[in-house]
Amino acid sequence: MSKVVFYYFNVKALGEGARLLLSYGGEEFVDHRVDLDEWPKLKEKTPFGQLPMLVIDGKQYAQSFSICRYLGNKYGLAGDNDEEAFEIDQNVDLLVDIRAKATAVYSEKDPEAKKKMQEDFTKNVYPVMLEQLNKLVKKNNGHIALGKLTWGDFIFAGMFDYLMRAIFDEPVPDVSAKYPAFKQVLDHVYSIPRVKAYADAAPTNPHGI
Repeated sequence: MSKVVFYYFNVKALGEGARLLLSYGGEEFVDHRVDLDEWPKLKEKTPFGQLPMLVIDGKQYAQSFSICRYLGNKYGLAGDNDEEAFEIDQNVDLLVDIRAKATAVYSEKDPEAKKKMQEDFTKNVYPVMLEQLNKLVKKNNGHIALGKLTWGDFIFAGMFDYLMRAIFDEPVPDVSAKYPAFKQVLDHVYSIPRVKAYADAAPTNPHGI
């Protein structure tokens, strides 16, 4: 049996999708949650100086979405042909685009510029992108792509709390009324017994993301 270790911080963010997929696959893995004291030394040993990192029998692999795509293929959660795989990638990239907008606001150092950017995105950017995402999920019967469970759903479920916090800051509103399809994805993923068992037992984190 392969020895699998998954390295990420004690937050969901870009690491939870892989944790959910590993749990779905029934994989015995070490969920190594890196603390801030450990990170500087570990950083030098990672492929690109960042996390998450998946280690399989001592070999390191990086990049959150590449890890999830690999696990999706391994556990039968990818497309049945190139076009179906293409559709999953395409729709996951919409999530990536939304996250990139939120990250741009978060990374802005000038307080006044940050405030203006957040106001602009809240009024003109996020509503359009979130509505696109809601329509996409509704079209796919409560899934990210193909009308069925794929690795893209695990990306969405794992990133959801983090993404909502990044978009809305605080307080984070209940988006289920305006974007009801989002909850369908979450329910599809977290109702899976192995995934639910992992989520119920997972360590909490102080940031809620």
